[in-house]
Amino acid sequence: MEVLVIEDEAPIREFEVTYLRDAGYGTIEAADGQAAVELFVEHKPDLAIIDINLPKMSGLNVCKAIRTTSTMPILIVTARDSDEDEVKGLSMGADDYIKKPFNPNVLVARVQALLRRHDRTRRRHFKGLVIDPETMSVMKGGTSITLTTTRFNLLLALASHPRAVLSRAQLVNQIYSDPSSHFVYDRTIDAHIKALRQSIETDPKNPQFIETVFGSGYRFIGEPEK
Repeated sequence: MEVLVIEDEAPIREFEVTYLRDAGYGTIEAADGQAAVELFVEHKPDLAIIDINLPKMSGLNVCKAIRTTSTMPILIVTARDSDEDEVKGLSMGADDYIKKPFNPNVLVARVQALLRRHDRTRRRHFKGLVIDPETMSVMKGGTSITLTTTRFNLLLALASHPRAVLSRAQLVNQIYSDPSSHFVYDRTIDAHIKALRQSIETDPKNPQFIETVFGSGYRFIGEPEK
């Protein structure tokens, strides 16, 4: 995951970058709004942290420029007493804000939360299959596929962890909002997988998307669309 850090004050920018890198994120740095937009176009980061008061182009205009082509999460940084900037930033498409001075651990936590939220709603594109969590819809080769809520959640759980083997117990935890209220036999998951394959696979006996890992569970093997 790569974060675009846009801050004209070098000590604050370095402070943010240090904590983000310690948390495992890659970073790209910009000291003014114009450079930020250019770096965004070039690198396509996963999230941007934008200070409102920037030279050459304001943080609000940077936010607006990014929103014309991207839905990536944006976190704006505002002055402590600037409620107006928060309102303007959110209206320009920012997802959250944090006020100076801030605890760097809170900054990292906000970044993590925004990325988790964005990933849950991000459309997944695979060769021959598109999964849209926001509309709970699936397209196979341009044709809409109707799935029950349980089977959609099952497909999304697998597709959100490509190539990873998920046990039946893990899938139960993923597809039910309160797993403790559902007693689910292994064969129930197997039945849902069988029905899911009938819906999305061209040849269910030779699956291109959902593979059985005998003795362990299932994994999603769809090829990402580039």
